[in-house]
Amino acid sequence: MTNRTRWALRAALLLLLSIGSWLAWRALQPEALPEGFASSNGRIEAVEIDIASKTAGRIAEILVNEGDFVSAGQVLARMDTASLDAQLREAEAELESARIGIETAKSLVRQREAERAAALAVVAQRQAELDAAQKRLERTEELAARGTTSQQTLDDDRARFEAARAAVSAAEAQVAAAEAALGMASSQTIAAGAKVSAVTATIERIKVEIDDSTLVAPRDGRVQYRVAQPGEVLSAGGKVLNLVDLTDVYMTFFLSTADAGRVELGAEARIVLDAAPQYVIPASISYVADVAQFTPKTVETAEERQKLTFRIKARIDSDLLRKYIRSVKTGLPGVAYVRLDAALPWPEALRAKLPP
Repeated sequence: MTNRTRWALRAALLLLLSIGSWLAWRALQPEALPEGFASSNGRIEAVEIDIASKTAGRIAEILVNEGDFVSAGQVLARMDTASLDAQLREAEAELESARIGIETAKSLVRQREAERAAALAVVAQRQAELDAAQKRLERTEELAARGTTSQQTLDDDRARFEAARAAVSAAEAQVAAAEAALGMASSQTIAAGAKVSAVTATIERIKVEIDDSTLVAPRDGRVQYRVAQPGEVLSAGGKVLNLVDLTDVYMTFFLSTADAGRVELGAEARIVLDAAPQYVIPASISYVADVAQFTPKTVETAEERQKLTFRIKARIDSDLLRKYIRSVKTGLPGVAYVRLDAALPWPEALRAKLPP
């Protein structure tokens, strides 16, 4: 075989390989979208949740690691509560003291009520003595006017009347003092009751802070980062963990002005992931940006306006996510397809197809 023949065979083989590669590439390319549909590349994202301490303190323990799946209500970490426990014991002792104060104040009220009753009895007694002294004085004055009694007797009866009237005034003053003491004792009872309420509220607040020191997962999700480690001291609101909510997952992508203007909220969408191209995931449009992501220096011409792109979100139904929740992963790239005309049927290749 001559050199020319060898080169000819090699050239023919290379040509056949090139043609075969091109045909294979063409076969793997997706069919062009029909009118009424749009598509764009995107990446799976999810709502992130920061698990943080409500109050300042030291992390006692963290019970999960990065990548762990967690369920709503699961304990994720605990803060050191030694200081709060001491405050709780102190408040409980104050509550017991305040309750004793209420009983003491009530006893004092009963004592003041008895003193007031005794003072009222004295007033009644002194009033009776005054009435008797007044009648005696009146009779003595009649007798003195007829000259049948001495002036000394008249003066003595007048003195007794004035003394009785002064005694009534003194007794009434004692009643007023007793009523003032009773009012003060009653106010002490109210103050003691208010202190019990205040200390009770303090105990409830401390218990809430102790409960909040146990950090739990608010939703089903996956631990993305451990932001802090056991033993670290955090300020109020210090982050301990970062979760992704696997029941709120979406793909963010961008469409041109012409396509974005036709996208309606709630419109049907499909998501195809690069990692699993055999599945077509149904979704719906939950967000269309009202501000362009790319703005040229001037938008005076129609050509320049076509360069604008708008951010779109295709959200996957939460019930569907719960069904496959342990298989959901964020960060995966893929393609989002949007139906711009609700009257059009989905192409066969984009009809929903999910794992069994």
